Amino acid sequence: MPHARPVKPLRALVATGSALACLGTAHQAVNLRLLRRPPLDPPPVTGPVSVLVPARDEAHRITPTIESLLAQRGVLDAEILVLDDGSTDGTADVVRAAAGTDPRVRVITGTAPPGDGLGKPHACAQLAAAARGETLVYVDADVVLAPNAVAAAVAVMRGSRPLDLLCPWPRQVATGLLGRLVQPLLAWSWSTTLPLRFAERSARPSLVAANGQFLLVDAGSLRRAGGWQSVAGAVLDDIGLARAVRASGGRTGLADGSALATCRMYSTGRELSAGYRKSLWAAFGSPAGAGAVATALTVAYVVPAAAAVTGSRTGLLGYAAAVAGRMLTRRWAGRPGDALDALAHPLSVLALLGLLVSSWVGHLRGTLRWKGRAV
Repeated sequence: MPHARPVKPLRALVATGSALACLGTAHQAVNLRLLRRPPLDPPPVTGPVSVLVPARDEAHRITPTIESLLAQRGVLDAEILVLDDGSTDGTADVVRAAAGTDPRVRVITGTAPPGDGLGKPHACAQLAAAARGETLVYVDADVVLAPNAVAAAVAVMRGSRPLDLLCPWPRQVATGLLGRLVQPLLAWSWSTTLPLRFAERSARPSLVAANGQFLLVDAGSLRRAGGWQSVAGAVLDDIGLARAVRASGGRTGLADGSALATCRMYSTGRELSAGYRKSLWAAFGSPAGAGAVATALTVAYVVPAAAAVTGSRTGLLGYAAAVAGRMLTRRWAGRPGDALDALAHPLSVLALLGLLVSSWVGHLRGTLRWKGRAV
């Protein structure tokens, strides 16, 4: 029949996409069984620990962060350093009010990044220079820690399979339609694509995942990697630092931090869009790399769902696998309606691809800014 020829390639595309979705979810299930998990009752941390908070215009939300740091248990020798990175909203005063007379807290007045350096790496470098701990724990100003979070994370990092850099992945609080579509993709992406155990043993930079919201690094390993100065111009500074640690012979890894830390990155869709646009262009190396990833995501997670709507059983299988994969990671972005959010996975992928295109357009035009600074 005349119309049969285009149908065969389309069926092959649907079959390919569904197979990729099934393989991704199967790999994800194995990954999550192998993921490092913190102890419920961690041993006391006897070595010196520096908890470091870079903060720029965070007066509206940093108080719960500071209160959670002051409430940490099981860390016998701790200091809490907060770097006020040129804030204009009284962030430093809010921190001092939250800390009261606690001698563990010190507020440092930051300096502007030199040259083409970016704000956060420079802030983190200043914190590292001022810290005395052998373990450096970086916590963003929008993160709230459970009382045993630092002790449990250090136990994972210094345990039987020690790491030089550890990211206990926090639970993401997603608000608004765009947040519910996009934020769950953070944990879903690495759990689906990154072979965790192999990645921990590998020195390949492409096998790195990291999250600067809650990040632990050995102070000596950080120095050997060249410090934060080695990623001074990196938009994705957390991933850049993990790669630098690996390049210097260190080991990096992830852990389940869903019960240790909660992060509310963005309050509105506009904030989320600006946040993703500033850095998403750098995630895949080049326009060609971004195009390849966008094509793979479309084939695996959009094409099968579209085919399922037309009655394709093969497409329905791929769509069901994608939804199952989203449900597997609900501990990092779960909410009462998470099943409905998972059903919208193809829309999540399309929203992410839209942000990716917008990010590249902004980067090529030189119009990207974040917290008043050019990116």
